[in-house]
This record gives sequence, C-alpha cells and structure tokens, in this order.
Amino acid sequence: MAGHSTYVPASGFERWLDSRLPIMRLMHDTMTTFPTPRNLNIWYTFGGILTFCLAVQIVTGIVLAMHYVPSADMAFNSVEGRIMREVNYGWLIRYIHSNGASMFFLAVYIHMFRGLYYGSYKAPREVIWILGVLIYLLMMATAFFGYVLPWGQMSFWGATVITSLFSALDQVIPHLGSAITSWLWGGFAVGDATLNRFFSLHYLLPFVIAGVVGLHIWALHVPGNNNPLGIDVKGPQDTLPFHPYYTVKDAFYLSLFLILFAAFVFFAPNFFGNPDNAIQANPLVTPQDIVPEWYLLPFYAMLRSIPQKLIGVLVLVGALVTLVFVPWLDTSKVRSCRFRPLMKQCFWLLVLDCVMLGYVGAQSADAALSLGGMQLPLVWLARLGTAYYYGFFWLIMPIVGLIETPKALPESIAKAVLGAKAKA
Repeated sequence: MAGHSTYVPASGFERWLDSRLPIMRLMHDTMTTFPTPRNLNIWYTFGGILTFCLAVQIVTGIVLAMHYVPSADMAFNSVEGRIMREVNYGWLIRYIHSNGASMFFLAVYIHMFRGLYYGSYKAPREVIWILGVLIYLLMMATAFFGYVLPWGQMSFWGATVITSLFSALDQVIPHLGSAITSWLWGGFAVGDATLNRFFSLHYLLPFVIAGVVGLHIWALHVPGNNNPLGIDVKGPQDTLPFHPYYTVKDAFYLSLFLILFAAFVFFAPNFFGNPDNAIQANPLVTPQDIVPEWYLLPFYAMLRSIPQKLIGVLVLVGALVTLVFVPWLDTSKVRSCRFRPLMKQCFWLLVLDCVMLGYVGAQSADAALSLGGMQLPLVWLARLGTAYYYGFFWLIMPIVGLIETPKALPESIAKAVLGAKAKA
C-alpha cells in the first residue's frame, strides 16, 4: 500500500526543509494520506492507544527517576516518602506511572488477541507480528524491573523468586544457573547492586521499546493494515485516508480509554497493587504468597503448575517463544475468524483459558476449588489451562486450518461495507 508521495510543500520554508530533511513528507505520507481499509473497527484503535501509553510511561518515568534513589536503604523512602509526600504532584505522577503499566498491558492484550482473531500475523505481515511479540517481551522485562524499584516486600521477594529461576540451569550444566543468578544479583543476594542494575535497565528499555515500535509501524506501512474481513485491498474504493477519518475515530476511543485510566488513578490508585508492597522490604520475613502483577499471572500459573523447576521454566519460556511461530503454525488460507466457525470457537476458548490461568496464578499455591463437597486443587486447572494453551497453537491451529471449511469471503471491502452502493 506504499505508493508515490502526494506531498506538496506549501511554503518556501517547507520546500527548503523537504529538500534537506523530508520529515513533513514522511508525516504526510504515513499519517495524513496513508490509505487505510475503510472497515476498521474499534479494536484497531488500540495501536494508537498503545503509542499514547508508551509516551505517558516514558514521560512520567523520567520525572520519577529525578527523585528516586536506587539504594536498598533509601529506595522505599524515596518513593513512599519523598515522591508521594514532598514532590509537587509526585503522588499523581507515581499513580499515573504505576496504573499506566496496567493500562498499557490491558491495551496490548486486546491488541494481541485482535491480531490473533483477524489473522493479522499471516503473510505478508509476519514481521509485523514478530516485532509485536518482541515489544511484548520487552514490556514484560521492563515491568518486572519496575516492580522491583519501590523496594517493598513483594518487590524484594518477587525479584528473589524470578531471578532464582536461572538456578534451574544447574540441572543442565552444574553451577551455570547459580553463576548467572549471582551475576544478576551482583552478589550473593538481592541487594544494592541488584537494585541499581534493575533501575538502569528499567530506565533504558522503554527507549528500546520505542525504537522497536518505530520498526513495527514501519513494517506495517509496507503491506498496509489488515482488516476485520481479512481480505486484501482491491483498489482505492476499499480505502480511506488515515486523516481525518481514523485520527478522529482514534481520538474518540482514546478519550474513553483515558476516562477509564483516570478512574483508576483518582478513585482506585492501588487497585492493581499488592498490599504487601506498602511494607518496606525485609529479607527476614517472607510474604505468605508471592505473586507478580496481574498481567504476568497466566505465565506464573504455568510455571507454578509444574513441580519440577527446570521443566516449569522451560514451559514458561516455551509459552512465550510459541508466539513467534504463530504465522507458520496457522495453515488456513483464510485470515479472519469471522469466516472460520470452528477456529472462532477455539479462539474464544483460548481467551477464557488465559483468564482462568490468570485467576489461578493469583491464588495461593495450595488453593482448591470446592465442587459438590470435593476439593479440586487449582494446580490441576493450571495444568489443564497450560495444556490447552500449547494445544491451541501447536495442534489446533495447524489441524483446524487443514480440515475446516470456511465461509465464503466477500468480493471486496467496499462491497462488504457499502453493498450495492459500492463502485466497481
């Protein structure tokens, strides 16, 4: 969908700038006149919402870094004391940043599931999907490093548990995992060195994410947007200029998203937080249940469902790596689940499965579900959910694509949207 530029400089300054640094031409071609399928729905607005969330996290993070002290002795007080009570509007900046992480992940999960439902990972958009998975992995790492910085009880013990997972490599090569763990800690336990390293990485990675987002958008502009029908654009009648049609639409849904965001910041700022993290880190007192933030719970449930440590780590890593291979695991020639009745059912089961894994991950390790007087350990639900997660990608996607009979696809986007009014 990338074509000849229609940008015409409107002034002498613009002509001068365009001949030396064509940034206005780039903005015009990629934002204003970029041909976009005319049938994009609400779920396609989350790409723009995610860009906004990234900008908010970077700006608020820079301000917080000006007042944060990455020291085991002073980190907690620099957050709960100085930032929350002494810095002008520090409480607001901190709550925007902490709740912004949750809103960021909420938007990215919707964005990813939309891509899965409409087949946005299929050719020629494989690189777009892979870059998106890379952004997601970088977000997870950034969020983990950031979760450690307040240096509360859950921060300290979360860092201890997650970094200790590397010790499972001792079962493959003796002392390898322990050496990696000590290297990450910068010593023999989580402490000052660990906090400094995590602070540096938490500050650095958002800018890496911004760079990969730039590549993601660049890759998107080569084949153009996918659409809910999953069919290719046939001509100009199937598209609309991105501005003003989609800029206005995106701005409207961003406003609704901001209302939800503001509701958490002003009325329930600690809704996503763990109460134990309001207590300063104490290496001598272990919390009863150590759990990560909600957006990492499904993978935490997978890890905890496997009693053998090394296999649990491999299952966790495999669940993330699996996402990279999605473009080649789906064997169907039809992109959108709108026209794939069997795959649509399997997809919604995957959504429910991920929600269930998140719920199980939030419960204590020995929790059980009461069913008619019988106690079903939740660990078995986690194992069932893990099996379906892997089964969906490695069995259902390849097999259903071969045996399913899809519904008939529309002739074009214009005819599907406008019906008889569509021009030939």
